[in-house]
Amino acid sequence: MRFRRGDSDACDVQVGAVNPPGRAAGGRFAISILLILAIMLVATVLLAISIGAAGISFHRLLAAIGLAAGDAGQIDRDRLILLSIRLPRILLSLLVGGLLALAGAVMQGLFRNPLADPALVGVSGGAALAAAAIIVIGDSLAAGYIASAIGISVAAFFGAMLTTAMLYMLATHNRRTSIAAFLLAGIAIAALGNAGIGTLVFAADDRQLRDVTFWMLGSLAGATWVKVGAVGAFFALSMVLAEVISRGLDLFALGEADARYAGVDVEVVKRLSTILIAAAVGAAVSVSGIIGFVGIVVPHILRLLIGPGHRLLLPASVLAGAILLALADCIARTAVAPAELPVGIVTALVGAPFFLWLLLKQRVLGAS
Repeated sequence: MRFRRGDSDACDVQVGAVNPPGRAAGGRFAISILLILAIMLVATVLLAISIGAAGISFHRLLAAIGLAAGDAGQIDRDRLILLSIRLPRILLSLLVGGLLALAGAVMQGLFRNPLADPALVGVSGGAALAAAAIIVIGDSLAAGYIASAIGISVAAFFGAMLTTAMLYMLATHNRRTSIAAFLLAGIAIAALGNAGIGTLVFAADDRQLRDVTFWMLGSLAGATWVKVGAVGAFFALSMVLAEVISRGLDLFALGEADARYAGVDVEVVKRLSTILIAAAVGAAVSVSGIIGFVGIVVPHILRLLIGPGHRLLLPASVLAGAILLALADCIARTAVAPAELPVGIVTALVGAPFFLWLLLKQRVLGAS
């Protein structure tokens, strides 16, 4: 017998053999990775603040926050740019990137598959379908404000939540949730969502088609302090849930039966994981549109670096996801200035080659 209920030492040894926590994969190294990521996050924020259509040098930045002297008119202009445009966008990129990476890490742990991604089970597709419906149908209604940025964000959020609720109901029977059924139902719902989006695109006029296309490509151009506050609330909720389920996700690697025997309430972990994924993806997609590959690339790289222990993997994924999306947004803002490149294109250019490399690597390992 591998476990004795309540025997934490025996449990830790067995889990470490299959799915070691961060400390078993080199605790000091994992902590060092977290510290390096935190430093990189600060450096990324400073870089993102300083570059853009209106560049702000380091001295002007210090003057804008009151730590150095400068021309009063220039200080006022820099402060206006920082507070009204740049800081909300940077903070929103950090929150969205962190949420997408966190959702990807949780989903990979829940499905016990390093290739799992929120887009795979239709959560992102449900949000996209709702947003496209508001753009195309809402724009035709008498109350045209329904198709405003706020209306689209609200629709996308509830689309993601409704899709997740449908998946959970389809995969749950007798209060037991089947992960395989969750995945298969998600693939089917994603296909239905794509069909719905295709129908809306076919019915849209040129302006609506352009709006749907740009929303599907992802952008942080509409960042405001209101959106930062709303997404920040869901970010806080997601971090609390991540701490609660981290040990359960570690034990999931042994299989549901062994995890249950080790003292984990498997159904509660599944339920909380589903809520986290829905809240994180819904909040992120509602303000940014579809941004791909962050949820699959970031957790996979970090698993290779610090191991699969979720107590360290989840916060590391949040930091790395925030850094990746903030840097991608910097490229999006400056690559074709004064125009702006959709940030989803930038993340795809980075993520798609990595994904192909990952598939090739697994094929080589399988052949050997």
